[in-house]
Amino acid sequence: MAHQVSPLTTRRSLLAGTAATAVLLLPGCQSLERINLVEAIRRLLLLSAQRAFAMLTAPGGFWDRSVTRLALPDVFNGRGMVLERILTSAIVKERLQREFNHVAEDGARRAAPAVADAVQLIGVENALAILRGGPTAATDLLRGNMGRRLVEVMVPALGDGLRVASDPVVAQALNALTGVDLSGVASRFALDVDNAIWGEIGRQEGAIRADPASTNDPLLIAAFKLL
Repeated sequence: MAHQVSPLTTRRSLLAGTAATAVLLLPGCQSLERINLVEAIRRLLLLSAQRAFAMLTAPGGFWDRSVTRLALPDVFNGRGMVLERILTSAIVKERLQREFNHVAEDGARRAAPAVADAVQLIGVENALAILRGGPTAATDLLRGNMGRRLVEVMVPALGDGLRVASDPVVAQALNALTGVDLSGVASRFALDVDNAIWGEIGRQEGAIRADPASTNDPLLIAAFKLL
């Protein structure tokens, strides 16, 4: 599947007009007005998500980095002699794990638009506290608001990805999971992908907070400078 992050890029353009207006208010103000604070948080989240999904949906996006590489789902542990025979080889285990990490890219592509939509609708009760918070304060807020939404969105994509997996080892291992249907495997795996996505968004948020100037975004630069 082709690498795509356009849903986030498209949604970001919708914020450009309001952000430009907000920047005009900043230089002469001793404190940020509430609308500017909320806008800054939305910008922070949107850019963090853009960067995270650009990494995760690239070829090898999950597999190539230790902080995002996913282990095999727990459902593969202790499932009987047939599966145990399949997984005796370290090479086979790696092939299976690599394929699952590849399928996770499909889940991330499906999750990206949902995150972008949630950013635009997010309500912020204490924007100043979020901006002054820890390195993942905004990400934690958004994740709390979304709950299990990404898991629900990703399960169909992950299930489809496993059904069409080209590696015969994957098909053999899945067939050996007696009593567990593919949707069940996808649902369990979606929880791991969900954690990886939020972890990467949080890391990107922390990087932006540490160096707002790298964003070239006047609103974010001004907001963090005035805190």
